[in-house]
Amino acid sequence: MVDESKLESEITTDAVDFSFGELLNLHREKEIIIRPEYQRLFRWSNEQRSRLIESVLLRLPIPPIFLVENEDSVLELIDGLQRTSSVLQFLDHDAIGQPELVLEGCDILKALNGVRFDDLSTSLKLKIKRTPIRAIIIKKSGDQFVKYEMFKRLNTGGSLLSAQEIRNCSCRMIKGGENFYSALQKWANVPEFEGAIARLPEAGRDMRADEELVLRFFAVKDFREGFKGNIEEWLNNYMEDILLRHKPFDVFEEDGVFRQVFGLIFSTFGDGAFSRYNSHGEPTGRLAPAYFEAVVGAITDSYAEVSQVDPHLLRSRLKAAFSSDEFISSTGPGANSNQKFNRRIAVVKQHLLALPNGSH
Repeated sequence: MVDESKLESEITTDAVDFSFGELLNLHREKEIIIRPEYQRLFRWSNEQRSRLIESVLLRLPIPPIFLVENEDSVLELIDGLQRTSSVLQFLDHDAIGQPELVLEGCDILKALNGVRFDDLSTSLKLKIKRTPIRAIIIKKSGDQFVKYEMFKRLNTGGSLLSAQEIRNCSCRMIKGGENFYSALQKWANVPEFEGAIARLPEAGRDMRADEELVLRFFAVKDFREGFKGNIEEWLNNYMEDILLRHKPFDVFEEDGVFRQVFGLIFSTFGDGAFSRYNSHGEPTGRLAPAYFEAVVGAITDSYAEVSQVDPHLLRSRLKAAFSSDEFISSTGPGANSNQKFNRRIAVVKQHLLALPNGSH
């Protein structure tokens, strides 16, 4: 029999419709905390913010926001920062410490371009303030892992958040999770790492793909045995093992390793370590995750030896590795199989160190 009382005590979420005017008042009264570390504050352009205001006035659907109730019953915004902050900036820019938002780029209600909130009629001001947005509130729970799982499952399979955005929010519900994710964010801003992954599309960065690459680096380094073919599950399981103390993770020690590895990668390959090469020997196209895994895996395995090889030789050897039949076959169809995952790391290592075939 299912213990219904236990279910009721553990699964505690509410769905509430707040108006934007209510959100502004709750923010002013510090009853809702908007933490920019949960999501990057104002990565949206002025045009994107303006089009959201336009959508509000057009009564177009707006995705829900997610909040978590902390120990003091104060609500913390953990997803929806861009949407919420954009509207609050338009309503009262001083309340969130941002410059006044002047609308631009509105392509349906073009008369809105160049307009400030104070320029609107009373009826339009009230229309924005009274527009509701659905808020999913994850209530206080005695079990932090239940809260973590709840958020993850609410989002899994949906299109509102990327896998890494879900990790960013959910891991903060476990004690120590905020510190771990803050370290990922710090490493994502290391200049050598930023330079090495410069071919990552901007749209991917907006969905935290750079932070996911940091997590993927450590998973390649320390959790290859957990790779079963599903990238999302592999990274989730690795992060959970760290958060639940099933795996050791010393941020200070890992910081040294991370900076050392990406210092070598960027100084040697620039932004060409994780992408294909054209017939002229130049890197081309976007960052390819399978190439990223292969290179960081090979270099973390053999950093001492690789760091002694002339950079010019390393560049020519990496190009040779990427053009080899073995590597190509390990990055094509079925590239996420465990066998091909390990094979492409071995191929790159073999080429970088000029090992005989069959030596890894």
